[in-house]
Amino acid sequence: MTASARPDPEDALPKPTTPAWRAWLQAARLPSQMYIFWPLLLGQALAMGDGFSWEVVLVCHLYGLASQLYIVFANDVADMATDRRNFTFTPFSGGSRVLVDGLLSRRQLARAAVLCAVLSALAGVFLGGRHGTWLPLPLILFGLALLWAYSYPPLRLSYRGGGEYLQMVGVGLVLPMIGFSAHAGTLAGLPWAIMPLMLALSLSCAMATALPDEPSDRADGKRTHAVRFGIAGSRRTILRLNALALVWFVFVPLPGVTLFARAALALPCLILCLVSLILAGARPGERGMLVFVTAQVAFSLTPMIGLAILFLAS
Repeated sequence: MTASARPDPEDALPKPTTPAWRAWLQAARLPSQMYIFWPLLLGQALAMGDGFSWEVVLVCHLYGLASQLYIVFANDVADMATDRRNFTFTPFSGGSRVLVDGLLSRRQLARAAVLCAVLSALAGVFLGGRHGTWLPLPLILFGLALLWAYSYPPLRLSYRGGGEYLQMVGVGLVLPMIGFSAHAGTLAGLPWAIMPLMLALSLSCAMATALPDEPSDRADGKRTHAVRFGIAGSRRTILRLNALALVWFVFVPLPGVTLFARAALALPCLILCLVSLILAGARPGERGMLVFVTAQVAFSLTPMIGLAILFLAS
C-alpha cells in the first residue's frame, strides 16, 4: 500500500462509539482550569476595592475558560507525536489523548483552539470597550503569544528548552495582572511582594507536571528541565523552589495578611513538601510519581486559594 493510500491518523474521524460531547469534554481537560482560575481570582481579589463589578468578574472567568481551552487544544495538536509515545501519562500530563485515541481529528482541535484564542481576545476588547479598562487586552494577547512560543515555531521552547519559564510567567505573573487590571484599570497598587511567591509556585508546578512525561519527551528530543537535568535533578530544583516559596510566604510581609494567617496557610504546604520528599525516588509510570505530582499541584495552589479567600473576605 502506498503512503497516499493509508488513512491519515491525524485527521481520523471521531469513533462512532464515543459520543462527540464526551470526546470534547475529554479534550477540554477541565481540571486544568484550576491553574487559570485561582491566579486570575487572586488578582481580582487584590483589586476588589477598585471598581468592583460582577460583570467584570464573569467576563474575566469566561476569558479564563477560553484561554484554558486554547492552551489544551493547541498543545494537543502540537504534541500529538510525543503523546503517541507517552505511556507514563497522568491526569496532569500527557495531553487529553483524544488525538492519540482517534476520538477527534487534529483539524477539529486546531479550529477549536483558534476559536478559543479569538474569544480570549474578545474578552479583552469587551472589558476595554464597556468598562474602559484596556490594559487587560495587551496582557491577554501576551498570554496567547506565550502559548505559541511554548509549542509552535519559530521558538517552540517546550522542545528547545525553557518552556517551564513561559508557564511560570503566564500563570504566576500575567494571570494575576489581568485579574487585577480588569477591575483597577491599572497595575498601580498591585502588591508586587506577592509576585516572587507566585512565580516560584508556578515554576515548581510546571516542572513537576512534566516529570511523568520524561521518557517520551526524551525520545522525541524535547529539552524539558527533566530531560536536560534528569528526573532527580529536576526534583531537587522543585523542592528548592518549594523551600523558597515557603520562606517567602511566611517571612515577607503581604498587605492585609497577618503572620499568623501566612503561617497557617504554610502548614499544609509544609506537609505536602514532606510528602514530596518521601516520594523523591518515584519514577515515571509508578503510583508514587502520580502522588508526587499531585502533592506538588496542591502545594502550588494552596497559597493562591488561601490568599484569594482571605482578600475576598477582608
